[in-house]
Amino acid sequence: MSFRDLLHDVEKVEERTSVINEMLEYSVGKGNPPLLFTNIVESDGHNAALNVLTRERICSTFDITPGELIDTMAWAMKNPSEPIIIEKNEAPVMENSQKEVNLEIIPIPWHYKEDKGRYQSASVIIAEYGGIRNMSFHRQYLRDKNHTVSRFVPRHLRTMMEGAQENGDEVSIAVVNAPDPVVLLAAAMSFNEPLDELRVAASLHQKLHGKPLNLVRLDNGIAVPANAEYAMEARITLEYDDEGPYVDITGTVDGIRQEPVIEYDAVHHRNEPIFHALIQAEVEHRTLMGMPRAPTIKAAVSAVVPCTDVYLTDGGCGWLSSVVQIEPQKEGDGIKAIHAALNGHKSMKQVIVVDKDINTSNPTRVEWALMTRWQPDKDTVILSNQKGSSLDPSRTKEGLTSKIGMDATLPPGTDKSEYESVL
Repeated sequence: MSFRDLLHDVEKVEERTSVINEMLEYSVGKGNPPLLFTNIVESDGHNAALNVLTRERICSTFDITPGELIDTMAWAMKNPSEPIIIEKNEAPVMENSQKEVNLEIIPIPWHYKEDKGRYQSASVIIAEYGGIRNMSFHRQYLRDKNHTVSRFVPRHLRTMMEGAQENGDEVSIAVVNAPDPVVLLAAAMSFNEPLDELRVAASLHQKLHGKPLNLVRLDNGIAVPANAEYAMEARITLEYDDEGPYVDITGTVDGIRQEPVIEYDAVHHRNEPIFHALIQAEVEHRTLMGMPRAPTIKAAVSAVVPCTDVYLTDGGCGWLSSVVQIEPQKEGDGIKAIHAALNGHKSMKQVIVVDKDINTSNPTRVEWALMTRWQPDKDTVILSNQKGSSLDPSRTKEGLTSKIGMDATLPPGTDKSEYESVL
C-alpha cells in the first residue's frame, strides 16, 4: 500500500488553484472533505492531497476497529523489526529527480494568512548521526528554492542536532512526504528512550499489510520508504534563521524563533506525485498528534482496569483531552482510570471515562453519558499545579496547569435498564 491508495474516493479539484491560501479556502468552503488538487498554479505536473488521513479512513482501509488499531500500534512499539532495502530501480519514489533543486515548484502550501509563508507540515525528517536513526515530524518554512527553516522542539532530533553542532558537524537527513500511512503513524510516535521509528513502521507494515516495509537508500546514505511520493536529500546546517509565525495544532499562532536552516541537495518523486498538504489544526493534524498517543494511554489504563478504546478529541486538538472507554470491574475503577490516563499522557488536561456502549469519537454521546451517569461532586478528579503542555496557551509561565477527570461509568452490578439509551 502507498499514500495514494488512501485517495480512492476523494473529490478531485480540477479548477486552477494556488497553493497560497486557495487550497485552504476551497477546503473550508466544502466542509473539509478529502480532496485532491490536480491543477495547481505553482506546480505543473504535481498534485496535492489533504483531509485524507483520518482515524475512520485508516480503519476502513485496513478493515480494523479503532481499538484493534490502537493494539496493533502498541504491539509494533514493543516489537520493532528490520525493513528491507531494495534497489533504486525498484523504488517508485526514484522515478524522477530534479536536475536542479527547486522546492518552489512543489505544492508546498501557504494555508493561513497568519503563517510566515509556505510550510511543509506533513513531511517527516529521517536523520542519522552517531549510529542513531530518528524519524519525526517537524514543520518547515520554505525560505527559498533550496532552503527551509525548521522548528525543532526539544526531542530526540534536536538532541542529535545539538550534539552534532558541538562537533561542528551538519546532520545528513532525508525529508519524506506522503509515505505509506503506517510510516506516518510511526513517525508521529514519541518515546522516552531513542527508538528507531522506521523499525516500528516495519512491524506495523508487516502486521497490517502482511509484507515487509521496503526502503531505498539515497546517495547521502539515508534510507527512505520506497513508495513515498517524495524523498529529498538534505542537511541540517549550522545556520539559523527566523521561523514563524505559524498556526499550530490549537489554531493559535506560534511566534517567531531562531531555528536551524536545512539545505536541500536533491529532490526525488514518483510519476505524477501527490504532495500531502496537511492543514494545520484540522483533522489530519489532530489525527497525527493524537492517534500515536492512544496506545500509551490505553496501556497505562489497562494496567488498572480493562480498557477498550481511547480517543483524543477534536476539541482538545488531538492532544489535550481524551475519552477513555473501559470495562469497570469494581467500584472506583473509573477514578483509577482517570489517574492512569493522565499519567499515560502527561500533556493532557482533561479525561472523560465512559462505558463500552458509548462511542468515544461521538461528542454528543460522550456528553450524554456525562449528563446521565456522572455526578460532579463525587465522580470528578481535579489536580492542581501539574506539568502542562507547551501547546496550552493558558498554562502558567512555569508551564503548570490544573487537570480534570470525569467518571461517566456505571458501577458494576448497576441495573442498566434505567441508563440505556433507545436512540
